[in-house]
Amino acid sequence: MTRRLRLVRRLRRDTRGTALIEFALTAPVFLLLLMGIFDYCWQMYAQQVLQGAVSQSARLATLERNAEDQAALDEGVRLRVRDVFPNADVEFDRLAYESYDDVGKPEPLTDKNNNGRWDTGECFEDMNGTGAWEADRGSAGNGAADDVVLYQASMTFNRVLPVWRMLGQQQETTLRATTVLRNQPYNASAASSEVICDL
Repeated sequence: MTRRLRLVRRLRRDTRGTALIEFALTAPVFLLLLMGIFDYCWQMYAQQVLQGAVSQSARLATLERNAEDQAALDEGVRLRVRDVFPNADVEFDRLAYESYDDVGKPEPLTDKNNNGRWDTGECFEDMNGTGAWEADRGSAGNGAADDVVLYQASMTFNRVLPVWRMLGQQQETTLRATTVLRNQPYNASAASSEVICDL
């Protein structure tokens, strides 16, 4: 019995191997945290690459010489993004407005029941020429001279490190970049809208 007690006391005082056990307990958490930081920094870099390319392309889009060929500007953004993220899927969207105050606002309407949307029998001002009430009054495309353009791009790519998969999240992520600029006044802008009541 005393031999067993001595052995137990000696094992309790023996600290060899504690560092190994502590490392085994803390290493997975530390590595997961480290991979998360690296992945977050990589996504921040991706966001900056996308935003820089979109801002430069949007500035070029405001000039008359680029008014007709927006696809070439989009392709330039796509190429700059894919220089760093080869498998990224990059999509674009442009909406043109008459002024900065119009960005993101719905088309004006006579909202008889105050529900915030168009219902049959209510009049609305068709500002984008679609013939239907829209929750966003912007018209698709780069607009005309002196129009305000909301230029948006999104890139979808797979994250480099498997940290999100380990946490049960999707490996794919989507980042977005947006800029708003006014086209140069290179010719007379002919803005027109129509009030529609009988739908």
